[in-house]
Amino acid sequence: MLAAALVAACTVTPPRPLTGHFPESVDRAALDRYRLAVAERIVERSPSRVFAGNPQAMLRSLVVVAFTVDGRGQIVASSVYRTNGDDEANHTALSTLRRAGPLPPPPPQLLNARGQIELMEDWLFDDDGKFQLRTLASPQAQSFD
Repeated sequence: MLAAALVAACTVTPPRPLTGHFPESVDRAALDRYRLAVAERIVERSPSRVFAGNPQAMLRSLVVVAFTVDGRGQIVASSVYRTNGDDEANHTALSTLRRAGPLPPPPPQLLNARGQIELMEDWLFDDDGKFQLRTLASPQAQSFD
């Protein structure tokens, strides 16, 4: 219910139609490994911005970033896809993604006809402005202590 309330408070502002949906034939394990490698790179390049432990019960902000990576790992496009209007969190999400570049090159089988892969990642922000990425996040706290 908490997650539903948070999502309901978000503004959906798609930058353009996304073609990041993958056909059934895509190697899901390879996709999961690549998403993990990207998340690890983001954290590795911005360790002082990442919090340890469980995300608090009521997050300060949830920012979903859509981004496109070419076959060499270069970030060719990125934008906030969903936000609750927290400009500082939006800026942090985009800047930590940019700081992580170049990303690991994606496996060739994950590339689309343009030689790119389109992904999304969620930045989960605590009150102190630090984040965890959903791909790597610990379970969220259940109480408001």
